[in-house]
Amino acid sequence: MKCIICNGDDIRKTDVKEELKIGNDIIFLPINVPVCTSCGERYYDRRTIQYLEKEEKRLKEKKVNLHEVGKVLEYA
Repeated sequence: MKCIICNGDDIRKTDVKEELKIGNDIIFLPINVPVCTSCGERYYDRRTIQYLEKEEKRLKEKKVNLHEVGKVLEYA
C-alpha cells in the first residue's frame, strides 16, 4: 500500500492518540491504526470509525470515567 499523500511505501500499524473535542474539553483516545512513517497520514477502516463514533457518543453522554492530565488556561 502506498500513501495517498506522499506516495511513501512504509505504512505501519501504530499506537496513536485520536483527539476528540467535546464542548470545551479535548479527550485523547488511544487507538491502533496504519500510519505513514514518512508524512504521518493516518488510515481508518470502517470498524475504527464506528468505534470512534461510539466512544464520542459515550463521552457526550458522560458515560466514561476520565482522569485529568493537565490544564489549559486562557488569559482573560
